[in-house]
Order: sequence, then C-alpha cells, then structure tokens
Amino acid sequence: GTVYDRQDQLVADAVVTLHPPDDSSPLAESLTQADGRYALSVPETLPDQVTLTVAREHFEPVVVTLDTADIQTLRAGQPVVVQDMILKRKITPSFWVATFIFIAMLALIAFGKLHNTLAALLGMSAVLAVSYLGRPLSEGLFIFSFRGALRYVDWNVIFLIMGMMMVIAVVERTGVFQWLAFAAYRVSRGRVWLLMLILMIVTGVASALLDNVTTMLLMTPITVQIALAIGISPLALLIPEVLASNVAGISTLIGTPTNILIGSYAKLSFNDFLTNLTPGVLLAMVGLIIYTQLVYRRELRPSGADGVSNLLLERLAERARITEPDHLKKAGIVGAFMLILFIAGEAIHLVPAVTAIMGATALLVWIRPDIEEMIEAVDWTTLVFFIGLFIVVGAVQEVGLISVIADAIGQFVGSNLLLAVIVVTWFSALLSMVIANIPFTAAMLPVVGYLTVTVPGAQSKVLFYCLSVGSAMGGNGSLIGASANMVTSGISERAGYPITYAYFF
Repeated sequence: GTVYDRQDQLVADAVVTLHPPDDSSPLAESLTQADGRYALSVPETLPDQVTLTVAREHFEPVVVTLDTADIQTLRAGQPVVVQDMILKRKITPSFWVATFIFIAMLALIAFGKLHNTLAALLGMSAVLAVSYLGRPLSEGLFIFSFRGALRYVDWNVIFLIMGMMMVIAVVERTGVFQWLAFAAYRVSRGRVWLLMLILMIVTGVASALLDNVTTMLLMTPITVQIALAIGISPLALLIPEVLASNVAGISTLIGTPTNILIGSYAKLSFNDFLTNLTPGVLLAMVGLIIYTQLVYRRELRPSGADGVSNLLLERLAERARITEPDHLKKAGIVGAFMLILFIAGEAIHLVPAVTAIMGATALLVWIRPDIEEMIEAVDWTTLVFFIGLFIVVGAVQEVGLISVIADAIGQFVGSNLLLAVIVVTWFSALLSMVIANIPFTAAMLPVVGYLTVTVPGAQSKVLFYCLSVGSAMGGNGSLIGASANMVTSGISERAGYPITYAYFF
C-alpha cells in the first residue's frame, strides 16, 4: 500500500505492522519508503482476523482490519494491495517548540541580532537538542532524528551553489566585472543618466548568468569609485543596480538563491525559468528603469563642473583592467558549455548541480590554479546557512506547521486559480519584505506544492513561478529582503556611504 497525509504528500518512515487479534507480537513489520509505499511479507499461516496499523510521529495512527477475502488471497500466496492510507496530523508539544524555534530564527535574521548563518546554526542545534535531550523527558518533544533531519537538506542546491562559486571565483580574478563597469562609464561619456542605465543592464545580465549576490559583490566597489569620481552620491547608482540585480535574476535558474531552491524542489529546468519568466522580467526592467530615473533625477546631476580629472581617470582605468585574459577566455568557453547543458540537460535528465560541478572541475583542471585558493573561495558560510535553514524549515514541516498554513491558504483560494496566483505572488512579495526571502521561500515550497496539486489548472507549476517573482521582487522592498541588498549595504558602508533600512524602504 501507500501512505499519504491530508495534503496528498507521501509519508516516509511510517511504521506499518500486521497484528493478530490478541495484539501480541506483530506478524510482519515494515517502514514506508520515500515514495510513501510499503511492502509486508506475511507468514504462510494467518489467523482469521488481522489488523494493519500505520503509525508515525506527529500523526494519528490508522488501523485497518483486513477482510476475509484479503486473508484468503494472502493464504493462497497472492499479493494484496491495501487502499491508500491517509494520516491526520497530531498537534504535540514538538509542534509549538519547532514553531517557536523557526520564528525566533527568522527574528534573529530580520533584526540582524546574529549573522544569518549563526542564526540558522542556532536554530538547527536547538531543533536537534530538543529532539534528543527532550525525548527522554516526554515523547511529545521529539521532532526528528539526525537521519530524518538530513532528509530535508536539498543537496542539489548545495552542490549547484558550490560549483557555481568555483566558476565565479575564477571569473572574479580576471577583473572582467570591474572592466565592464568602467567601460560603462566610458560609453556614457559623462551622461550620468545613461551611465545608470548601462550599469543596470550590465548588472541585470550578470545576475541572470551568475547570481545576484556575487554580481553585487563585484560591481559595488568600482561603482562607488566611479560615482565619487564624477561627483554624485554612490547610492544613486548602487540602489538601481541592486534593484535590477534582484529583478533580472528571476529569469534564470541560477540568477537568485530563491530560484535555485524553487527549481530543485519543483523540478523546474533552466529552460523553464528562461522561457516562462524572461518576458515578464523584461517588462519589469523597463518599469524599473523609468522609476529609478525619476527617483534619482536630482542626484544624477554631477556636483563637479569640470568632470573627472585625467589622473583620476587613469587610476580608475588601472583598477578596472582585465588581469588574466587567458583565464577569462577559458572561463568563457566552459561557461558557454555549461549554459548549453543548463538549457538542454533536461532532455537527458541532467540535473543543474551535476552541470555546475562538472563545469567547475573542468575549468579548474584546464587553468590549474592554486586549488587551496579555489576551495577557500567557496563561500562555505552560505552553504552552512542553507544546510541549517533546510533543517529548521524541515522541522516545522515535520511537525505540521507547513500543513496548517497550506490548509488555510487552500481553503481561502478554493479552486480559483487566478486567486491562487494573486495570493501566492503578493503574499510572497509582502512577507519577503519582512522576512529574508531565502528562508521564506524555503518554508513556502511545500505550501505551493500542496496548492499545485489541489487547485485545478495549477499543475502547470504556475504557482512556483509566482513564488519566484513574489519573493525576488518582494526582496526589493526592504534592506533585509534579499541577500544582495545586505552585501551591497555592507560594502557601501565601509566606503563611508551607509544604506539605512529607512532609506532603502
């Protein structure tokens, strides 16, 4: 048979037992697999009455009595397929503990009391501590085992990010981003409105092909230097850049961390994002360009009448030159092949994580850099953050909080697909302004998965695209909404131009 929960999600690790009438030692016992299925091998001799029991933490047990015909079939050595079992959630103390830990982690991230990674590590440690140290005191405090926790970690996401970080580390050392930013200044010929436009387009394209956090990490320093050289506030260029980065990144699987999460969970390919979201992203970019030109029209007037001195121009050009053209060429070739595999890999069931790891390895073997430097270039802090985040979100999914939220939204939208589209998009956008969009998206994935199954017409996975758009564009609503915002703010503050929460809002 097969075991589901009320959201039609398959239930793994449920204990299935076959009992005689006197409820003595079970005749057979098994666990449900990842696909919710189980198989029991029964003895040749069976009593006239047997019961099948399915039990799992955080669910009410289900007991089914096999009828006479089923027993006779089993005695004849033939298989019996039992009707699907639906388990109902059970609210235990672990529900409230996991919910509190999850909310506390979000609060620590939102208010900046702890580094994101430290907050996720604290949440993960608290969940596991309650599970192991609390269980001897009360069975109701158990959330999940360490093995159960690891089941919620999406290793596709971890390896995709790790592979892309290695490729980006090579590209970063070539100086191409700084060269692009300076080339934008040369092309604009001192017209600051045009400079802003070009920088937004460069940042947007780079964010779609790499990721928005890395793009802003590389673009921000040279942008600050250019802004100061021409006599305008760096914020007049940095804010439009980061807004463009968050919007343009929506168009590809690897453009934003939230898309990586969504793509892995919903089995959406690079091509799926590219074809379904790029037209909307282009429209959004047009609107964003008009908006930023209006908002910053006064700041775009240079304070210096004489323009940039030749000496300063030479210094900027020196800092913005391509230092390793050979490595850049090789990275371009490998990157092109990776892009082809991202787009066409779906036909051969090639997951993006494998493409990223193969591309990173091929590039490292080709250019033979200092491998220790390349490994150190991987942002392990971010990877640990994702692992901790997956486990904490897995905890609230395990105890049933996600099911409660899914039920509430499901009852509200009913069978109305248009209403579901509006609710998911705007709910994601507004909450991503309050909660960082990465943990929010991770928590919303099972909810959207449930709506995709239950709302007629949502099987096209349109609601996952709504989650992508809502969480990424919602991240533009506040300083803590997206990781790219925080990265840009940190570099700008070190340069003496802090971006406050109120200013960004």
